[in-house]
Amino acid sequence: MNKEGTVIGVSGPVVTVRTEVPASMFEVARVGEEGLLGEVIRVDEFSVRIQVYEDTNGLASGAPVFFENDLLSVDLGPGLLGGVFDGIGRPLGVLGKEGIFLPKGARLESITGSRTFPFTPSVSPGDTLSPGDIIGTVGENPTFRHLVMVPADQKDGRAAWCAPEGEYLPRETVVRLEDGREFSMVQRWRVRIPRPVQERLPFEIPLITGQRILDTLFPIPLGGAAVLPGGFGTGKTVTQQSLAKWSSADLIIYIGCGERGNEMTEVLEEFPGLIDPVSGGPLMDRTILIANTSNMPVAAREASIYLGMAMGEFFRDMGYNVAIMADSTSRWAEALREIGGRLEEMPGEEGYPAYLGSRLAQYYERAGRARALGSPSRNGSITVVNAVSPAGGDFSEPVTQASLRMSGAFWALDKSLAQQRHFPAINWSQSYTLYDEMLAPWFRENLGEDWFPLREYLKSMLEKEQSLLDLVQLVGRDGLSEEDKWILFMAELVRVLFLQQNAFAPEDASYSPELQKAFLELLGNFDTTVRRGLARGAVFEQVSAFPHRADLLNLRGLGRDEMKTRGTQWLNRLASKMEEIEVVLQ
Repeated sequence: MNKEGTVIGVSGPVVTVRTEVPASMFEVARVGEEGLLGEVIRVDEFSVRIQVYEDTNGLASGAPVFFENDLLSVDLGPGLLGGVFDGIGRPLGVLGKEGIFLPKGARLESITGSRTFPFTPSVSPGDTLSPGDIIGTVGENPTFRHLVMVPADQKDGRAAWCAPEGEYLPRETVVRLEDGREFSMVQRWRVRIPRPVQERLPFEIPLITGQRILDTLFPIPLGGAAVLPGGFGTGKTVTQQSLAKWSSADLIIYIGCGERGNEMTEVLEEFPGLIDPVSGGPLMDRTILIANTSNMPVAAREASIYLGMAMGEFFRDMGYNVAIMADSTSRWAEALREIGGRLEEMPGEEGYPAYLGSRLAQYYERAGRARALGSPSRNGSITVVNAVSPAGGDFSEPVTQASLRMSGAFWALDKSLAQQRHFPAINWSQSYTLYDEMLAPWFRENLGEDWFPLREYLKSMLEKEQSLLDLVQLVGRDGLSEEDKWILFMAELVRVLFLQQNAFAPEDASYSPELQKAFLELLGNFDTTVRRGLARGAVFEQVSAFPHRADLLNLRGLGRDEMKTRGTQWLNRLASKMEEIEVVLQ
């Protein structure tokens, strides 16, 4: 039965309610005559504080409040993929039919409509079912197979009846147990509670992003966590969108958490027209968008990342590799700061609440790779890539520092690189990854032992460039040796041709690890060929006059085998030219 209370105070999204009956922390409440959705965030002796996820304009003291005796939950099942939801799980496609503004108090489940799905049973009457067991499969779309599972919060039971193969609505019963319990394709889960798993697994397989600088220098594993901080205009959103399009994850959950509406509009307009490079079908067939823009109620930002994580865990338990892109956790932290101020809490650094780190930890710890409950055995993962928007690009601010402590990879975006139109604008001297040793066996098995010297060559070239640029400030370029002049020239080529990537060019937007290795080998052999000529007396000015950049750009767009063949031919011609230079000099 609903428990009733009365509004006695309103402070923005925080509402004070007098109630004479017990209320639980994070219990869902409906506030006012319009039934605004909220959660209990503080319990006092005779009153509670509720953060309301909708606009509280017009809410007056004396308004009724009803408690639903449950936590904020989301329906999980077929129909989520390709959907666009607000921060509390309501489908925006349905809400948008009522006008351009979100209606107050709308009671919509995440799975709506009368669409049926083809169900194929996996169990028979008499089978014993445990939490997480697969009871059937659903062809949700032409490229995605949805697994119907026994809810993780149920106990064991024996199947008495199972629906035959056919088309069913998501909420129709497909399995009935001997004790009377019924299961449909849809299960409900509380978004703040992590789904249980059978076993946590080590990080062994990298998330292939298709971005050369990330896969080569700063890789992350399936189940890992990366933070992507950068000031305004450094390319956070474009980088995350590139990861969503080209990464090796089976499913993408993109959370627009407090970002500007025009950025989210770009995602909503662009993604439906994109083709998945793996399956050849629409990219939206494996994507879920959660749109919670800056002009939506601030408190809903706090719930949006838990909503995305709950959806991600659901698909992880099917055995899929999920990537969650949150843009950005700074806006989420601002919501915490707003709510904390309304609660008159003692502020921490820069006004953020003192529990900022622990709240972030509750989110990050739900990432990882795991073996799901039930049978057959399934391994899945949740990889988190969170953008952070520090004011003025100051990485010492609290949200960036707290995120650093939780994540294993730091991809620092650089304002100066962005101004030079070098994208992705990831600063190779500030960025790092802690996953190198964990992923080394995979790279050794799939790319060979010679991958690691190539990677070290790239790192050393960038380090030498920085030290030589410092020397140039003292003696000028003319004071350098011929070899040092070449190193500066070669390092620039490496930056432009390997680290820089064009997200809008199909042949360059995504690069497989095999292609990355082939191109690095080509660059290394090119460098060796030229240095050999310089050691025999060639002059830098003559060597640098060759059209190296144009030739290498043409080779970069080729496949691996063709790149190796034509690259070898090009290097042979270059060696002949170097010999001609040496003959002239002699």
